Amino acid sequence: MANMITDETIDYVGILAKLELSPGEREQAKKDMAKMLDYIDLLGGLDTGDVEPMSHVFPVRNVFREDIPSDKDNREDILANAPAQKDGSFKVPKTVD
Repeated sequence: MANMITDETIDYVGILAKLELSPGEREQAKKDMAKMLDYIDLLGGLDTGDVEPMSHVFPVRNVFREDIPSDKDNREDILANAPAQKDGSFKVPKTVD
């Protein structure tokens, strides 16, 4: 293990994470943090020059249609989907007394 975690580091991380660790938990946390840092060092040594950077695991595309304003008033079509209507508007159940 190249990375040695000190008691002060564990105490500081414990304060930041709002954790109270027993002595056994502190020792295990020190070992776990050292292993994580060693693994990060191992990953840092990999040649990633030919790997294209990405921001998402899956391809991202815009699924929204363009917002095109129109003068068309299709109130009847809209209200046809309403479970209830009154005076040309949606009728919704009363939520506040």
